[in-house]
Amino acid sequence: MARDPETIEREIEQARTALAATLDQLTVKADPKKLADAAKDGVRAKLDNPKVKFPLIGAGVLVLVLLVRKLLK
Repeated sequence: MARDPETIEREIEQARTALAATLDQLTVKADPKKLADAAKDGVRAKLDNPKVKFPLIGAGVLVLVLLVRKLLK
C-alpha cells in the first residue's frame, strides 16, 4: 500500500527535528570544558577521601626522603 507524499514529508521533517535535538544534546554533553571540569571535580573528590589522601601523602614523603638520601650520598 503506497503512502501519500505529504505523510512521507511530515515523517521526514519529524526525523530531522529529532536528529537536530539529539545533536544539540550531544554537543552540550561533549563540551570539552564541561568534560574537563567534571574530570577535575572527580579527581578532587577522590583526593579528598582520607583513604586515598593519606597514602598518597605517605608515598610522597617516602619519595622525598629517598631523593634527599640519594642527593646527600
